Amino acid sequence: MHLLPSLLAATLCVSGAVNAVAVNPLPAPTSITWGSSGPRAFNGRNLALNGAPNSLVSDAWGRAYDAITSLHWVPQATEAPIATYAVFPTSTPKKKRGTTTLNSITVQIADSKAALQHGVDESYTIDVPATGQVITITAKTNWGALHAFTTLQQLVISDGHGGLMIEQPVSISDAPMYPYRGIMIDSGRNFISLPKIYEQIDGMALSKLNALHWHLDDSQSWPIQMASYPSMTVDAYSANEVYTANNLKDVLKYATARGVRVIPEIDMPGHASSGWKQIDPSIVACADSWWSNDNWPLHTAVEPNPGQLEILNPKTYTAVSKVYSELSGIFTDNFFHVGGDELQTGCYNLSKITTEWFAANSSRGYNDLLQHWVDNAVPIFTDPKTSGNSKRQLIMWEDLTINTPHAWTVPKDIIMQTWNNGPANIKTLTEAGYQVIVSSSDWFYLDCGFGGWVSNDPRYDILTNPDAATANPNFNWGGNGGSWCAPYKTWQRIYDYDFTANLTAAEAKLVIGVTAPLWSEQSDDTTISSKMWPRAAALAELAWSGNKNAAGKKRVTELTQRILNFREYLVKLGVGAAPLMPKYCLQHPHACDLYYDQTAVV
Repeated sequence: MHLLPSLLAATLCVSGAVNAVAVNPLPAPTSITWGSSGPRAFNGRNLALNGAPNSLVSDAWGRAYDAITSLHWVPQATEAPIATYAVFPTSTPKKKRGTTTLNSITVQIADSKAALQHGVDESYTIDVPATGQVITITAKTNWGALHAFTTLQQLVISDGHGGLMIEQPVSISDAPMYPYRGIMIDSGRNFISLPKIYEQIDGMALSKLNALHWHLDDSQSWPIQMASYPSMTVDAYSANEVYTANNLKDVLKYATARGVRVIPEIDMPGHASSGWKQIDPSIVACADSWWSNDNWPLHTAVEPNPGQLEILNPKTYTAVSKVYSELSGIFTDNFFHVGGDELQTGCYNLSKITTEWFAANSSRGYNDLLQHWVDNAVPIFTDPKTSGNSKRQLIMWEDLTINTPHAWTVPKDIIMQTWNNGPANIKTLTEAGYQVIVSSSDWFYLDCGFGGWVSNDPRYDILTNPDAATANPNFNWGGNGGSWCAPYKTWQRIYDYDFTANLTAAEAKLVIGVTAPLWSEQSDDTTISSKMWPRAAALAELAWSGNKNAAGKKRVTELTQRILNFREYLVKLGVGAAPLMPKYCLQHPHACDLYYDQTAVV
């Protein structure tokens, strides 16, 4: 389901005594109506699937039920008016139990064979009745049913007497605004272990994010074992920091079981050194150069280490074809990301084949070079013989289309992932007719704001007063700390992004969703979860039900208690989500608001 933000107000329906309940599921459903007849005791052990047996759905309910019964979840505080500061619970909650127990879940799925692919129906309904013992869930597909479980999982809480309850009868009708809702992990700069990848998927499933963009490699390392070119993993960080084919398949299995697609990315022709140079050094340009050259106009890479595929070498396309074909045999999603970002012209100044090509025809430029890449690589990527997928659709970073340099013509059926210049680039791409995934760095980059990471950097060696003429405010006193994309992107910054605001209705329809990248120059197993969560949950709600309430007002203030409680839930599930505020703020809703007027954010 894809609803334009301008239509969102008409789809949101939050009614009933919302402030009378402690739970506040994230992402907020598009329609939730609470009753007022009192709590319902919950057991819910029995699952009845109408139709054929479905192990995917029954296993998902098993996980949800295990979480419900093991956590006995107690929300820290209800949502309450600012003057009330109602705390739930400061002691054992005094809730009466329902007279009858909800002991069964009935699930009706219209199409249990629908594949987990782009655009699959993820809608669902939940009905918790005032009387009777059965909770009813309906869904068009398995994937909607899984979302229903993660919502229900957040609704069931401790009754304060050793049992479980749902606070009031409730009806929910829910579906996402955008079909593509993702995060990106980067295992090329620093290796990410399988348990930590699974941890991210667990957070995604609970928050209804459905696309894991996996930036598998980069110029610094090649961590994927390849049958076609076993020597590529010579450029892994170690023998223990390599993904086997079975590892990759295990991630896919784990993700699919939780309604998460895995979209692989092999970055090329830029960001391509490690691994590729082990195939044949002649297919990598500038690999032995000094990356920054001490003279920035002559740099060969934006960060160490340099290397880009030799676009004019026919051997390059043989290697690309074999690598892509092998990985396509593992990653079966219809989408495959083939990179295309940050091509550095200085690298090709050191390429004999490229400089001779330019010299042979003075009218040629780097745009022509990139067009040569598009003309020769895209047919490989789209050929079912190499992709193994007649429905394969490519994703590329926007650079290949609108950056300097760029190709003259890029097929319009390639999805563009935009990361620069915010709404301006979204407008440019959609105006040109491209489908777009929004990853604007000024809003969604989760690695920003931690300072620069390259060493021997004289820009930090400034000890003068910040107002002095010699000071560099970008790298010290009150500046951006040397991080090119600083400041840190808070959950409020992420949630507040109206990325379709300046688009026509036709252009807005071309925005298929969002991805929050976490580039890993400064992240590995020790930090990935704390940098990802719970900020990714703000993105999840933004893409699922938007950032406005039924009156069309920003609900950033309303999200506060929801995301604080969600962070606590993630931690209980074993996801290492970072704290957003002192716990005082969690236990005293709105006591930490900057403005007494809660309508200050509109």
